[in-house]
Amino acid sequence: MKSITTSFFTVALVFLELLVVATINFSFCNGSSHVGCVQSERKALLSFKQDLSYDPSNRLASWVGYGDCCRWAGVVCDNFTGHVIKLHLRNPHLEYVIHHEEATSYATRVAEYEAYKRSMLGGKINPSLLDLNHLIYLDLSGNHFEGHDIPQFLGSIENLRYLNLSNAGFSGMIPQQLGNLSNLQYLDLNFKVRSINDITVENLFWLAGLSLLEHLDLSGVNLSKASDHWLPMTNTLSSLKV
Repeated sequence: MKSITTSFFTVALVFLELLVVATINFSFCNGSSHVGCVQSERKALLSFKQDLSYDPSNRLASWVGYGDCCRWAGVVCDNFTGHVIKLHLRNPHLEYVIHHEEATSYATRVAEYEAYKRSMLGGKINPSLLDLNHLIYLDLSGNHFEGHDIPQFLGSIENLRYLNLSNAGFSGMIPQQLGNLSNLQYLDLNFKVRSINDITVENLFWLAGLSLLEHLDLSGVNLSKASDHWLPMTNTLSSLKV
């Protein structure tokens, strides 16, 4: 009888331990392990917002004060470390300028274009983005950066895997520093729809530094100064648009 009682308590204890482990795992899966954002990264985001002089629809209204920046619009953090890993700042109405000819009526086209303009972010890109050391994804497409050059310092955000600057109102020369982004897998520099002035490249030899690149879009970029010697460097791409 004693051995039966002992066995019962042993089984009960094992069951209780498994229940505790399952509860902990469930909590992690449901995000209760979420930690707040890193203070230095919150400051970096606020500095970035401060240099954006144009936000008519207040898309970044949640970017204020000492709140949890991981809950701000467009910001994605690692659930366990709190580090900012993604910035989704694409104009939500960008598809209008890409597919505007599919609009069913003139009134619809006007309404969609107005929504697109109201949703633009504009101004300068603050180098405070360099303080987001864990950033792997940056999408600024469809905004209005007022003819500014693409910042050279973007080539120093070394963990970036995804960079989309398409149709964002940049002008000038594409910086060769982008070739320092050795982890980059996706690069969209499509300025076919929207650019203030000509977007050009001096050469494209910097692509050699992007050994992991899978997608490259250079639609609308003036390639007249670039020789054809860069084409063999694109043989490993799964997608190339020029």
